[in-house]
Amino acid sequence: MVVILDAQNSGIAGNMVVGALLDLGVDPDALIDIMEQSASNFGDISVEIKNVGRSGIAATLVDVKCKDKEPVLYTELIDKLNKIENEIITTDILQFSKKVFNTIAEAESKVHGISLDKIHFHEVGAADAVADVFGAAYCFYELGLDGKKVYGMPVALGGGRVETMHGRLSVPAPATLEILRGVPVFGGPVDYELTTPTGAALYVNMVDEFCDFYPLITNRKIGYGAGKLDLDISNVLRVLIGDSTVPTDKVSIIETNIDNVTGEVLGHLFERLMDKGALDVTLIPAFMKKNRPGHLLRVITTPNDCNILAEAVIRETGTLGVRVMPYVHRNIVERKIVPIKVDLMGIEKNIRIKVGMIENEVISATPEYEDAKKISKELNIPLKDVIKKANETFKKFRN
Repeated sequence: MVVILDAQNSGIAGNMVVGALLDLGVDPDALIDIMEQSASNFGDISVEIKNVGRSGIAATLVDVKCKDKEPVLYTELIDKLNKIENEIITTDILQFSKKVFNTIAEAESKVHGISLDKIHFHEVGAADAVADVFGAAYCFYELGLDGKKVYGMPVALGGGRVETMHGRLSVPAPATLEILRGVPVFGGPVDYELTTPTGAALYVNMVDEFCDFYPLITNRKIGYGAGKLDLDISNVLRVLIGDSTVPTDKVSIIETNIDNVTGEVLGHLFERLMDKGALDVTLIPAFMKKNRPGHLLRVITTPNDCNILAEAVIRETGTLGVRVMPYVHRNIVERKIVPIKVDLMGIEKNIRIKVGMIENEVISATPEYEDAKKISKELNIPLKDVIKKANETFKKFRN
């Protein structure tokens, strides 16, 4: 199972997350009970669930009404959360909720330049934010989404200005922007605050990986959570649950054009990059500027090794720069190595088979090149014959 949080259309707020997850199949009565009880130590609130339309999209609105929205110290808030007694609020729900509030508090601390123990929740409030966060956490765990792969689409921030205790500030609010540091975001499409600190904090604590396009999934369920404003756009958060038939991982691609490097240097470069952790290295013949023949060097790497390999390319080739395409999604199959014994000229030799699988179905099987090469040299047999015999043996092994 995989999950997609799609905040591209109109951002993300706490009640929108709750509404979208509720729309996927959570008991509304149990949810209201959780939200009202978790926030009872912070103020007098009531929760109402409505089916609404937002520019033609049917969605679920979770409307939290709070009579006394008073600021509260972060340390006081955590202390009160630890005293919540409700058998439905599991340790996982409590710990997740505390992480969300810690995310908000750390952002406020950095924005205002003060320590966590002096942070007050103002715009976030207390009672209504607690209700939203615990409601979202309850739905997340009730739907069994913990431990599942969660993708996040780029987040719409909105525009214009918003009134805060610090005066009139441009959207997004400083805390929201701090929370979404490192997350793909964009302004608009309307002059309203579309993403709130609570929504942003829920987003970063739920999402495992950010993506620009939907990954390859079989769509199973779709939930729509409505924002409170009825805008010119469909003010909804969309959440999808589906199955991934092909696993994906995240890679970066490094490229540079080379037209003044010898073959010896290029051969050494291959070994150097693979030793430093490159997943694959490719050289593509090309014509460069002024019609000079050259090569396009392309390196596939994990995001963590990207900077190391980019520096290695620059040092080894003397190129003046490299292009980096980060966070490229790569569809991959399950891989495993199967050792087999192959009879060659009456002699048994061990050879490893690289097997690619999707849902336990073998879709590819290739003898390990280095093993086949070694056997070919030892027995003085053509490499193609060793590979052919290995493939035949593995086929019998499978059957």
